[in-house]
Amino acid sequence: MSVLISILIAFHVLVCILMVGVVLMQRPKNEGLGAAFGGGMTDNIFGAQTTHVLQKFTVWLGIVFFALTLLLAVLYAKRGAGETTIQKELLGQPVPQAVTPAAAEPVAVTPGTAAAPVVVTTEPVAVEEVVVEATEAPAAAPAGN
Repeated sequence: MSVLISILIAFHVLVCILMVGVVLMQRPKNEGLGAAFGGGMTDNIFGAQTTHVLQKFTVWLGIVFFALTLLLAVLYAKRGAGETTIQKELLGQPVPQAVTPAAAEPVAVTPGTAAAPVVVTTEPVAVEEVVVEATEAPAAAPAGN
C-alpha cells in the first residue's frame, strides 16, 4: 500500500503543477498574469479557442485533484487503522481472572429503619426462599406545596 500511496502522491504533485500552469496561462479579461506568458502567443499556437480549451482543462484537472485527494485520504485512513504498538502491548497481556465475592449474610430490614446494603450473590436462589413482606403505604404528602 505504501508504493501505491507514493505513486498517487507523485501524480498528485504533477496535477498540482499542471493546474498552476494552466491557470496562469489563461487569459483573464483584464490581461493580468496571462499577459506575462504571452497571451497572444497561445492563440497563435493552439488556435482561437484556446481560452475555452484551457478552461475545460482546468475543470478536468480540478476534478482529478479532488478525486486524488479523497483517494489519498481514504488510503491513509486505512493504513493508520491498524493496531498501534500500545494496542498490541495491551492485547498481549494476560486477562485477569474474575474474583467471586464471598456469600454475605442477608440483612433483615425492619420498617422505619434505614435501608440495608444490597447483597448480590452469584448463587441461584429458589423462588420459594424469597419472602416479600407488605408494609404500610407511606403517608401522603400534604397537598398545596
